[in-house]
Amino acid sequence: MTPFVVVVGGGTASGKTTLARAVAARTGALLVAQDRYYYGADDPAHFDFDHPDALETDLLVRHLRELCAGRPVDLPVYDFARHARAAVADRVDPAPLIVVEGILTLAHAGLVALADLRVFVDAPPDVRLARRLRRDTAERGRTVEGVLDQYLGSVRPGHLRFVEPSRTRADLVLDGERPVPELVDALLAAVAARGGPVA
Repeated sequence: MTPFVVVVGGGTASGKTTLARAVAARTGALLVAQDRYYYGADDPAHFDFDHPDALETDLLVRHLRELCAGRPVDLPVYDFARHARAAVADRVDPAPLIVVEGILTLAHAGLVALADLRVFVDAPPDVRLARRLRRDTAERGRTVEGVLDQYLGSVRPGHLRFVEPSRTRADLVLDGERPVPELVDALLAAVAARGGPVA
């Protein structure tokens, strides 16, 4: 049976990763994060992580095609502390349900073409900024000033240029402020309506 592919996009801190992880936890789906496919950044302070060229999404597309053909793949592991890919990879096998998530997933035509369901997780800019501030200062050792500089310098412009326009490719737009279980229910209902596996 060919895997059913759900592609989840949305702005930074919109809730897409939390949703994708919750779907995987409930269903046993294979979760593939687009963040794994960042290129190495020799100068992270001047690397635009919010531009499509920062990601090797063509490799992600090739990996997804292999998985859909029933073959295992080696997913890259990105080390955000070093801003480089690790020497090791994660070998994964295909699963009946595959969830691919990332800010620029719906901005890549090749990835969109492989999706059986395209989902955009939306949240207001102030909510996303507040969540990003909280996350990056608590979990990634960033300063408030550093987070704001990056947000204004590349995150917000990248969102307006690439991420927000990609929502027009979505089959389903979800409110990232709703409780996560409700979002999971809505996504799985959409999967079921298209004949995909939900358990």
